[in-house]
Amino acid sequence: MELDEYRAANLANWTDRVPIHWDSDGYKIRNYVDDPEYVSDVTQFDRDRDELGDVSGKTLLHLQCHIGTDTLSWARSGASVTGVDFSESAITAARKLSAESNTPGEFVVAELYDSPNALPGRQFDIVYTGVGALCWLPDIDGWAKVVAHFLKQGGIFYILEAHPMMGAVSDEHDGDLIVLDWPYFEAAGPQGYE
Repeated sequence: MELDEYRAANLANWTDRVPIHWDSDGYKIRNYVDDPEYVSDVTQFDRDRDELGDVSGKTLLHLQCHIGTDTLSWARSGASVTGVDFSESAITAARKLSAESNTPGEFVVAELYDSPNALPGRQFDIVYTGVGALCWLPDIDGWAKVVAHFLKQGGIFYILEAHPMMGAVSDEHDGDLIVLDWPYFEAAGPQGYE
């Protein structure tokens, strides 16, 4: 699938982030290798809330998985995991982390809206999308169709995301007044941040 100029720029941005995130303290890559029970803070938050229950023996698809830390955390929680991302270098890093941490996971390079073609005939007990994924998407309706395509009958779609108001509020404010500088709803074009 050919990307438009904005999604191509977004792909370049996420590709550039791979080595930064791999080496950063925030992603805690070393913990996955050194501690076979370590899971990401995001996944631990999800597990503490017990909204998914026991995932042992269930299949889980993680859309927009980036370097796979949350994906592999769900594997460590008992799920059979598949992660999809449009950045080849992110998927390479996810596969490397899977191998180095001895945590099984399947990782597939695919543009989100084309992922049904990359995983033909596949459906999952759980379709998962983590924090900070939706704001990068140009077509929420198309994304929802991808989620529905992959979800087994009676399956669970689980999303952990910030409220969209967080992305609309101005960084500058005057007293108690909340000012919106950015669109609250899906915009016709991408938004740029410096």
